[in-house]
Amino acid sequence: MKLTFLGTGTSCGVPTIGCQCEVCQSTDPHDKRLRCSALLETEQTRLLIDCGPDFRQQILPQPFRKIDGVLITHAHYDHMGGMDDLRPYCQFGEINVYADPEACKGLLQMLPYCFAENRYPGVPAIQLNEIHPHEQFLIGDISIMPFHVMHGKLPILGFRFAQHSPQAAHQLVYITDMKTIDDAEVSYAERADTLIVNALRQGKPHHSHQLLNDAVSFARRVGARRTFLIHPSHEIGLHAEVNKNLPDDIQLAYDGQILAI
Repeated sequence: MKLTFLGTGTSCGVPTIGCQCEVCQSTDPHDKRLRCSALLETEQTRLLIDCGPDFRQQILPQPFRKIDGVLITHAHYDHMGGMDDLRPYCQFGEINVYADPEACKGLLQMLPYCFAENRYPGVPAIQLNEIHPHEQFLIGDISIMPFHVMHGKLPILGFRFAQHSPQAAHQLVYITDMKTIDDAEVSYAERADTLIVNALRQGKPHHSHQLLNDAVSFARRVGARRTFLIHPSHEIGLHAEVNKNLPDDIQLAYDGQILAI
């Protein structure tokens, strides 16, 4: 499997509009962060994880071929605000979108014209598929196990992925916007070969996101072989300086980075 980080930033992106801090003024391309999204691909299957408002810009450099499934972690705009830009992919057939009941409800409210009885010609043809934690499913040759993490008081989905065999389902774990995780859910992230998890900033706690030190502690708790941190705000600090102070097996991800899983 191959994973491409289409975007690694928090809800406002980096640089943040109107900000003059050193991160927002940085000329290092690693400090330019679009909203969080990723492509997970095998030779047979292509999955999009979240589809935020930067999706059009993010997907233009990628080869134009079928997207077999869109996985939505939760019903916040920065994770699903780009759904209308999936229209060109409808030439391959309906877009299958997989989300929990709350996110399905959010999509129906955000894109009512896509689900109307008499749809306007040209709107995205979206097929909503309701998914639930701990109910594994298969898209192409990728198995997906959803599980719950807490985004403040909101339950959202993390995903564990593996190619081919469910017995190999510890290959990749993807978590965004987590503040806490119940003990019963931790096993779904344990022993991941590759862990992707959020780290908003350093210093002042946030009501619904974990901080950098929380992300490092979580990586150690689940025993990930390597960890890539996503969803940082400009308050995380400069990419190069943060990475220099992190353990070798834990690093900030960056937009456009490609991982072999």
